[in-house]
Amino acid sequence: MSETKKRLGDILVDAGTITLEQLKEALHIQKDTNKRLGEVLINMGLLSENDILSVLSTQLMIEMIDLERIGIKPEVARLVPKALAEKYKVIPVMLQMNSIVLAMADPLNYYAIDDVQFITQKNVIPKIATEKQIKRNIELYLSRESSDRALEELKREFGDTQKDNVRDDGMTEDVRNAPAVRLVNSIITQAINMKASDIHIEPYEFEVRVRFRVDGVLSEVMKIPKESYSAISTRFKIMANMNIAEKRRPLDGRIEMSINNASYDFRVSTLPTVFGEKLVLRILDRTSFLLDRAILGFTEAENDIMDRFERAPYGIILVTGPTGSGKSTTLYTMLREVSKPEINIVTVEDPVEYMLGGINQVQVNNQANLTFATGLRSILRQDPDIVMIGEIRDEETAQIAIRAAITGHLVLSTLHTNDAPSTVSRLVDMGVEPYLVADALVGIMAQRLVRKLCPDCKVPHKWTQKDHEVMKTDLELPIFMPRYRGCPRCNNTGYKGRTGIHEIMVITNRLKMAIETNENSEVLRKIAKEEGMIDLYGNCRELVIKGVTSLDEMVKTVYARD
Repeated sequence: MSETKKRLGDILVDAGTITLEQLKEALHIQKDTNKRLGEVLINMGLLSENDILSVLSTQLMIEMIDLERIGIKPEVARLVPKALAEKYKVIPVMLQMNSIVLAMADPLNYYAIDDVQFITQKNVIPKIATEKQIKRNIELYLSRESSDRALEELKREFGDTQKDNVRDDGMTEDVRNAPAVRLVNSIITQAINMKASDIHIEPYEFEVRVRFRVDGVLSEVMKIPKESYSAISTRFKIMANMNIAEKRRPLDGRIEMSINNASYDFRVSTLPTVFGEKLVLRILDRTSFLLDRAILGFTEAENDIMDRFERAPYGIILVTGPTGSGKSTTLYTMLREVSKPEINIVTVEDPVEYMLGGINQVQVNNQANLTFATGLRSILRQDPDIVMIGEIRDEETAQIAIRAAITGHLVLSTLHTNDAPSTVSRLVDMGVEPYLVADALVGIMAQRLVRKLCPDCKVPHKWTQKDHEVMKTDLELPIFMPRYRGCPRCNNTGYKGRTGIHEIMVITNRLKMAIETNENSEVLRKIAKEEGMIDLYGNCRELVIKGVTSLDEMVKTVYARD
């Protein structure tokens, strides 16, 4: 932090937060490292960022504000250019008459105050906020400013002459600053800051629509002029090492980037439509992918079952559900938990989404005839203890997986089915004999993701007759719904984050006998419930009662299927 006028070190010593000896040591380190004093004190473990800001707030009588709870109007945030906001770590919060309230990570930086006053021609009222919150809001509100400028330049300078020679490893400064390149980078950065899972870029007759999927729901973020789309799609394809000349058939590619000190993978897919190539980017955050079970939504009872599954010496454990239901996340979490130096774990995946230390991962390559089935055959000759198959897609893979499970291997895999009991019928339909399915299966877990209500703006739900039918109760329990238009903390959606709901079917002796006699899914479901299985509806209903999610989310996700 800046030490102009009243210095940070003196303030902290006067407040009794650090000693004079600690300040001298920190100043000595600062001189060698050229870091800010506040950063040095945090790295030394003497103080946290909040400790420093709290002292500054008290000593300087400057209010601390929580930017997660304040609604910043975009037009106010953009009163300060992004470059200046990033340089000084500030962002305008609101206007008060002829003054501007400025959130600052460093309220002692009087150069920042002077520059903002000069640019805005308004008096500055400084407030203190954490650097992390300021950076997030800069990207949230000011990245669009970069997009808008790049779009305007694209309209003026339409052309894609650089498309045949642009490469990340050899970009000139002119190319790096080209409007198409800057717009692509801005789209990616905005998606990351909004915690989007997918980016959709869709050409239509007169315009191109850009949408982000956040917490499972798509929302439009911008429109691109149709005449500029060629440069944009070419840039994405170059980054993903895709053939820019091929526009008649679907293509797949991959981008690896580091953004805000975090590593991201982008799985890029193109699809020819009547108005041009549609682009979809699946965003994979390597730093936050491996989660613990509590974050994934497992209850205490479900954790006990999962522990039993992971202790199984052999057999097959299946995770089922539609695309985007978190199956891969659950499997990777299980692999991380069972991974030990004395256990040989091999996976075959398409694609390998995340690199796991200590685990041998195989990427499917259809052009080299390395399919799930051929890869699985080779894996079984590699003396594995645990095998993970990304997805069982065909009869051959299913047969090999089942036989591996009954010959001493623990097999983990996924399957696209609506619920746990119907998974058995799917395997039989694939050509696996019912007695083999019964012998191999350890357990099946169906999974869905539901949006969580924003804890800061959820409101009580008023019951209707239809609600009583859906919840299967005459009692008007206290349940909640999203507030109309939400709040700044949830990006005005009413929901913040997602959690998993699960239907775990443990293969008991009764179920084995029913599977061997080829009973249908409804019979299996009835037996499983009698043996203690809580279905997707029951799990989601419990979350509604606890105020975690809404009745609308339950109806949308599971009610129509039960």
